[in-house]
Amino acid sequence: MWTFILWLILLVIAWPLALLALVLYPIVWLLLLPFRLIGITVDAVFRFLHSVLLLPARVLRGPANA
Repeated sequence: MWTFILWLILLVIAWPLALLALVLYPIVWLLLLPFRLIGITVDAVFRFLHSVLLLPARVLRGPANA
């Protein structure tokens, strides 16, 4: 919502810049999409390594007393 309000303010102040931002936003989003996917993958790998490294401690701790 704040992004839209800021864009409306930009539209009032400098409408050519606001229209340029409106046109370039999808292109920039598509260019940044692979980096976002790489970030998600790296985060998943680190979480997997974290769980593998902590598995022996969880096994030795025994069952939880529910």
